[in-house]
Amino acid sequence: MTRLPRSLTPLSLTAVSLMTLTACAATGQAATSSTVLATAPLATADGHPAGRAELVTSGDQILLHLTASGLPAGAHGAHLHTTGRCEAPGFTTAGGHLNPAGHQHGTENPAGPHLGDLPNLIVKNDGTGELTVPVSVARADFDARVFDTDGTAIVIHAGPDDYKTDPSGNSGGRIACGVFARP
Repeated sequence: MTRLPRSLTPLSLTAVSLMTLTACAATGQAATSSTVLATAPLATADGHPAGRAELVTSGDQILLHLTASGLPAGAHGAHLHTTGRCEAPGFTTAGGHLNPAGHQHGTENPAGPHLGDLPNLIVKNDGTGELTVPVSVARADFDARVFDTDGTAIVIHAGPDDYKTDPSGNSGGRIACGVFARP
């Protein structure tokens, strides 16, 4: 499983992607094409739009691309949850973190992480944030994990994930939620 260093920010991921594309162009290699596998419009408990999440292919990887809007500034835990239901106000219908292997929570937990554990989403003062990260699931297992009988949700939490406290990273209440659907 590939773990991102905590110092690897969405901006640095974007820079690495741009350098890779530039190198491919300079050497005449084809850039890797991507396919959108699933999308999830995010909403707050009062129904206001809060952004969008996409699961896309990139070569042999699956990436999660999350754009958020209208959220409080600061760091927010972001997780894939077991059930594709987002009933307000608490979004508890989304269930716990997506965890088919039965691990504990967090990339800093020696018994972790869950499949649904993601880095914190950093929201700027204008209420927007963006996150692009690899999802640790093989393409062959993707449909069984994300499109099982009850689906999958993405949840944004009120506070930052500490990357170690089981089961939720001590990230607080759920402030935005979206259900993944095929495009």
